[in-house]
Amino acid sequence: MAELRSRRSNLAVPGSNPRFLEKAKGLPADQVFLDLEDACAPLAKPGARKNIVAALNEGGWGQKIRTVRVNDWTTEWTFQDVLEVVGGAGANLDCIMLPKVQDAAQVKALDMLLTQIEKANGLEVGRIGIEAQIETAQGLINVNDIAFASDRIETIIFGPADFMASINMKSLVVGALHPDYPGDPFHYILMQILMAARARGVQAIDGPFLQVRDVPAFEEVAKRSAMLGFDGKWVLHPGQIDAANEIYAPSQEDYDHAELILDAYDWATSEAGGKKGSAMLGDEMIDEASRKMALVIAGKGRAAGMGRTSSFTPPEA
Repeated sequence: MAELRSRRSNLAVPGSNPRFLEKAKGLPADQVFLDLEDACAPLAKPGARKNIVAALNEGGWGQKIRTVRVNDWTTEWTFQDVLEVVGGAGANLDCIMLPKVQDAAQVKALDMLLTQIEKANGLEVGRIGIEAQIETAQGLINVNDIAFASDRIETIIFGPADFMASINMKSLVVGALHPDYPGDPFHYILMQILMAARARGVQAIDGPFLQVRDVPAFEEVAKRSAMLGFDGKWVLHPGQIDAANEIYAPSQEDYDHAELILDAYDWATSEAGGKKGSAMLGDEMIDEASRKMALVIAGKGRAAGMGRTSSFTPPEA
């Protein structure tokens, strides 16, 4: 199982605002994405590229995953975004986020461009990842192909606002339930994205909640995708970061229990434990399926930097 990089909170930072770029360095988000797309007016994009290159090269980001969201391939800015950012700060960049991905060919085009820029600048080829954002009906139809389009893919992301416009959804509240619909109108979309991400072995990230000052409502929405298995969510305001970090990490109790299951199963299947295929952990029977479930919870806890508060003691013979 590949080691996870924690992406519980994914903070959007407009590249056109140097003050926000500097402030973001000190915030406790797992990932920052420095935005050249929707957060930047067309006339501000050239300056935003320079701001982002400078901010990345100045450092101070700690252990955060450093991502830049470029403009989508239907615009005139994508090529220059990638060329300037990766050419200028590729050594200090982890991922490029591609918005409004429609099909696998768009991911492959970005992969090819990244490879050429890496080679031209003496960077390690293939190190910079791609985060693919699904924001249209066409993108969702092709999400499985998109997930497998490149070895660089690290996350599949839901972009709710553009997606709602894409399907003519009758709502202006982004990322929340609607009182006129007896259920969750985003459930199908989220599950499609989650299945594609899990089949590919990468992370699934939920999109933003725009009512940024309503943290309880953010928590309600986040808990739904976290329960499905999503790895994290976008945050648009520093006030949402702590909530995302808590919701998308296991509880301490669940994390401890997962680690105990792994230890108990390892012992039970060992020579000393009798080479058993199943065992008891207290009143609970555990087996290989239990181990797989525990690996998920333990992996998320470890990625979030959690520590154990209990330890396993083999039962006496």
